[in-house]
Amino acid sequence: MSVVPPKREVSPDSASTNSISKKSVDTETKPVRTDDLVDAEPEPFKLWNFLFRHHLYVPRDLDAIATRRSVYDDPNLAPHYWPKPEYENIHRFDVNARWTAREERALVRKIDWKVMLWAAISFSALNLDRNNLSQANTDNFLNDLKLTTNDFNLGNTVFRLAFLSAELPSQLVSKRLGPDRWIPIQMCGWSILTLAQFWLTGRSTFLLCRAILGFIQGGFIPDLILYLSYFYTKHELPFRLALFWMSSSVCSIFGSFLAVGVLRMRGIQGKEGWRWLFLVEGLITLTIGIATFFKMPPSPTQTKTWYRPKGWFTEREEYIATSRILRDDPTKGDMHNREALSLKRLWQSICDYDMWPLYCIGLLFGIPTSPPSTYLTLSFRNLGFSTIHSNLLTIPSQVGTMITMAGITLISENVNDRAWVAMSEDFWALPFLIALRTLPENTNPWKFYGLTTGLLFYPYTHPIQVGWCSRNAGAVASRTVSASLYNMFVQASSIISANIYRKDDAPLYRRGNSYLIGVCVFNICILYPGTKLYYKWRNSQRAKIWDAMTSEQKSEYLSTTKDVGNRRLDFRFAH
Repeated sequence: MSVVPPKREVSPDSASTNSISKKSVDTETKPVRTDDLVDAEPEPFKLWNFLFRHHLYVPRDLDAIATRRSVYDDPNLAPHYWPKPEYENIHRFDVNARWTAREERALVRKIDWKVMLWAAISFSALNLDRNNLSQANTDNFLNDLKLTTNDFNLGNTVFRLAFLSAELPSQLVSKRLGPDRWIPIQMCGWSILTLAQFWLTGRSTFLLCRAILGFIQGGFIPDLILYLSYFYTKHELPFRLALFWMSSSVCSIFGSFLAVGVLRMRGIQGKEGWRWLFLVEGLITLTIGIATFFKMPPSPTQTKTWYRPKGWFTEREEYIATSRILRDDPTKGDMHNREALSLKRLWQSICDYDMWPLYCIGLLFGIPTSPPSTYLTLSFRNLGFSTIHSNLLTIPSQVGTMITMAGITLISENVNDRAWVAMSEDFWALPFLIALRTLPENTNPWKFYGLTTGLLFYPYTHPIQVGWCSRNAGAVASRTVSASLYNMFVQASSIISANIYRKDDAPLYRRGNSYLIGVCVFNICILYPGTKLYYKWRNSQRAKIWDAMTSEQKSEYLSTTKDVGNRRLDFRFAH
């Protein structure tokens, strides 16, 4: 959430403190000192400085106060943003809390190792099971089950439809049970179904498994992103999401090497190699799913349990973790992490038209690159590459997109821009799509490989847009629903993409590539520029009203308004 911070005010009659008290401060009766707070925005991570000018990346004074100014430092505004009594971390929130840059950096590092690392492993488990169909295709999967390319398209469509339809219900269940419970349940469920694909018999069982698998996996990604938002600020989350999706590429590389070995098992007990691939990968992800029950605490203040008696954080670290999150985004104290969404809040979030431009981006941004990626191994096989070579040849593009994705996410945070930077994916894809469209018949397989690999080096901007969506939602309830709706549009995009390359257009898919070029041009010329202009216009509208108010008028507005989240006048959309 982007809340306009209060102007700097000093309370001279309050004592300075660098320690964290054990009780929350009543801002109406006890003044809070604010002259030691930090006004500047956090310095974005700069890879060049980190690698070659490390002295600039490290704060000059690690023992200086790092607590940043927020709405809680204005006595007129603070009561309107106070966390609800049911908020699970409220006992560790203190507006008098002060911490140093050294302490905050150590805490974030600990969160990265304890929380982010396992989230990345969990996401890798999803992608290992979600992408194994592409690897199975290199082992005559379609021929063994007497399936055609169109059957394969139908299976992908069924999977995406089921995935899409489960997004919102999954988020509602997650919000009621808590993502720390629901996520491992999902993982174990889809792992069992993945290994059950060992016994596929034909078209009917293939489509049935794709439908059930999509329904179980649906909602997992927004569930996990919501969980990460409990631990990271809005400035920290985008780069972590980039790491999150980089783990997907690492998993794809691991899956390619695993497939090379497991697919050699063709003939053991009279079974095809792809059957053993489903079985082995299902067992791997089931193990990760069971471990996730023990590796995912509900919140920063709830890490102690019978198998982890000391917890992950000290009491002081819990105060810092809670206070810095709420100072960054007060709306995170609106709900308990196991509080279900009411139908009213759900409907309000769905009707939030200010989020619709981002949903349109979710629908269209991935179409130009999705079909070439989905059909990569199948195209290699059609052009004469062997099973082993088809799997190994996908690795360079996976490594490349990891590098470009991390780079583009860092650029986005450095220049504080999302729309122009996210458009780079389409800029990258356009010349390669034109080149693929104009390839001659009987083209050299290695020329095709070079163009498709160059295309799939594209900077994947999905992490930027997920963070953008989370930032513009403006409240926990809205963030929960908007994450699901955004991902539903992304899955709808995958359904469209799965039907662009058709059997009668193989193997170069000229007609399909023409469609992809058209979508790419629309995104560059209309979609992203239009979204940026819309959010700039909305911010200027609100600024004219809000900036003309006095502090007392702002307090009166916050006391009486029925607007919530990004509907409030003090909210500013990121763009």
